[in-house]
Amino acid sequence: MTTSAESAESLDLFVNAKQQFEQALTWIDGIKVGIIDYLINPKRTIHVRFPVNMDDGSIQTFHGFRVLHNRVRGPGKGGIRYHPNVNEAEVSALAAFMTWKTAVVDIPFGGGKGGVACNPKELSRSELRRVTRRFVAELGDNIGPHTDIPAPDVYTDAQTMAWIYDTFDLMHPGQNNLAVVTGKPLEIGGSVGRDEATARGSLYATEQLLKRGVVPGMETLDGVRVAVQGFGNAGSTAARLFQEAGARIVAVSDSRGGIGNDSGLDSEQVSAHKSKTGSVVGMPESTAINNEELLAYDCDILIPAALECQIREDNAAKVKARLIVEDANGPLTTVADRIVQEKNIVVLPDIVANSGGVVVSYFEWVQNLENQQWDIDKVDRKLKNKMVHAVDDTVDRWTALNTRHQDGFNGNRLAPTLRDAALVTAIERIAIVVLQRDIWP
Repeated sequence: MTTSAESAESLDLFVNAKQQFEQALTWIDGIKVGIIDYLINPKRTIHVRFPVNMDDGSIQTFHGFRVLHNRVRGPGKGGIRYHPNVNEAEVSALAAFMTWKTAVVDIPFGGGKGGVACNPKELSRSELRRVTRRFVAELGDNIGPHTDIPAPDVYTDAQTMAWIYDTFDLMHPGQNNLAVVTGKPLEIGGSVGRDEATARGSLYATEQLLKRGVVPGMETLDGVRVAVQGFGNAGSTAARLFQEAGARIVAVSDSRGGIGNDSGLDSEQVSAHKSKTGSVVGMPESTAINNEELLAYDCDILIPAALECQIREDNAAKVKARLIVEDANGPLTTVADRIVQEKNIVVLPDIVANSGGVVVSYFEWVQNLENQQWDIDKVDRKLKNKMVHAVDDTVDRWTALNTRHQDGFNGNRLAPTLRDAALVTAIERIAIVVLQRDIWP
């Protein structure tokens, strides 16, 4: 078996996902080969092409995907993204990440993901609505409250989820269909705390990781210098929450560029500037930087919260942070993973760090099924509990794997990472359920 450490770098997210999976398998004894093949490949992949009437009277054909990776532990769960580069490989990888993520935070879901290849910045609100409704109609019964449950992702939001819910509800009258999608507006069954769940979850996870002493000399966020790549919903919220927890935000970026200030940036002022101008660029009392400079910024914690494969073989060695908190999905290639490990940079992997979103989505799903409404204190308390347990499970597993490594297990390979530990936990939890349910017929 070829491992990630021995492979040439790929910027294909699905290739990286498989390499991470294969690397984790080197730390597991006794798993059946057939289960390995079953766990890595998607259960179902749907391609749809559909026409949409555009505002100018023309007709445009769109290409959409929905991948159900695994539903051994429960219904598929995962976002729908609208982006020009959406493709099957990307969606398949993201669906696999969701399978591992739901297992490592121990909620009863499997992994799913979907998307439509389009540029939302070039579509009007009415065009986006028609794209969404037609996409849901094409998916039909392949999504549902107990089958596969979408959520917001890149360039989709609560309004998109409202359109999905309404379309599905019209197709399935007389049922409680609220749980078909999460991330909805509060007025139609959304959960308080969902908007900032990904960022708040990453804050709780980071605080617990530091409390466990994984990053020597950094036990709390007090005075810690933080750089955030991707000042969208997750990134801007993370900047605000980390600042409120005592950290100093020294650099941020978006798709147009970045800014830095070693004395600290006020996240609220940066958000206000971006709302007014469309970008963080040009913020008063800041220095302009580009994306590569942001990733190499002199900081203690780097939070990549943009797209996948941002830290690669060509720039990983320039990273100066002591801890990388992956708020994005797959921001490091497997080659970059090894480079930063050799630099003694700790990586809190995406399947732990950004799992707060799916945790609160699970809470929303439960509330919808039971016709309940929880208050924010209950949501935050339960979210923190889930994130703390996920980090503790990961660190405990990592410690155990390190002991095995020191005893000579796994030959002369590099020591295990937190990503290895989290994946081992996720894989074993899913494999156990496969064997407990047995193979039918």
